[in-house]
Amino acid sequence: MSFELSPELEQFRRTVRDFAEKEVAPHAAQWDRDHYFPVEVVAKMGELGLFGLTAPEEFGGAGLTGEDGGFTSLCLAIEELGRVDQSIGITLEAAVGLGINPILTFGTDEQKQQWLPDLVAGRTLAGFGLTEPGAGSDAGATKTRAELRGDEWVINGSKQFITNSGSSLTSVVAVTARTGTVTDAKGTERAEISALLVPAGTPGFTAEKAYDKLGWHASDTHPLSFEDVHVPAANLLGDRGRGYAQFLATLDDGRVAIAALAVGLLQGCLDECVRYAGERTTFGVPIGRKQGVAFQIADLQVMLEASRLLTYKAAAMKDAGVEGPAFKHAASIAKLYATESAVTGTRIATQVFGGYGFMEEYPVARFYRDAKILEIGEGTSEVQRMLIARGLGLPVE
Repeated sequence: MSFELSPELEQFRRTVRDFAEKEVAPHAAQWDRDHYFPVEVVAKMGELGLFGLTAPEEFGGAGLTGEDGGFTSLCLAIEELGRVDQSIGITLEAAVGLGINPILTFGTDEQKQQWLPDLVAGRTLAGFGLTEPGAGSDAGATKTRAELRGDEWVINGSKQFITNSGSSLTSVVAVTARTGTVTDAKGTERAEISALLVPAGTPGFTAEKAYDKLGWHASDTHPLSFEDVHVPAANLLGDRGRGYAQFLATLDDGRVAIAALAVGLLQGCLDECVRYAGERTTFGVPIGRKQGVAFQIADLQVMLEASRLLTYKAAAMKDAGVEGPAFKHAASIAKLYATESAVTGTRIATQVFGGYGFMEEYPVARFYRDAKILEIGEGTSEVQRMLIARGLGLPVE
């Protein structure tokens, strides 16, 4: 049994780390201050092939399979970008996991040909519209509706907290909507939820003003509104009535990718703390000589290593073709532990820096703000605990 990455994956990690150090790190603080979404860096990420790691060659992707560690490669890229800037890390994570993946997995041949080449090349971005003002963790409570009228769907409703949904690069957003009702075997009537592709610029589809967020300032995030939005019947993504199930399956992969983003944040915090503890002196010696500081950094190292192993295990399961409850369980464990560790890790890092940790000129202040959303997005910590408990056979609600 080996816990080491292959030489090819390690080389890929170094390539992405070099890109992150040169193209992202020098500008991350300014982008954060300006709330600026760097479309020029997205283009460079596309040139590096980061959006196409898991996409077939016919759409311009790398065509990496599970045997090649395709999903693990994506997680490594997210980790290395997130190590210097969480906003850029989540841009990649959402672009692939929530933008490309649903179309690649559930789209028709025509939908794939229409959207994937530009998405894979990083020329455009796609959003994933699931969350609503009254439907977050309870995504089945979707209120957005779509009515089939002839050969068109007419959509009305709203979505919120949608990443990559309103930038100049956004080409399409996949959204869930109620498309009718169905009756189950017990005679209970419930909402039929389907997924639809809504192209940017469609009349009635509006990406509202970007959010003023606590963190992720350089990430593109908007509420969306739909007022009598007409899209072709052919824009149905996957099977009618399967939209909710399709998006939940998409979230399993996304949870591992968010865990990778948290690992990157922990690594960034550890790097900053080790450097600072060796440079900053009090009472004539580096603060790293003080147990009160050194032990906190040691704890940070432990959380990082545990988070990384849980994340890589889940990614390896995905690459090995493990599906169903086993993968869902591993994804939730990785997401829960890594993201909660990231929140704790940024608190430790800020404490190590003392008063300077409260100043925006140091990366740990930005890391501290960026961390909290990791416990919320793509399934809250409470949802992960519920899923893990159910995986143990507990009848938790």
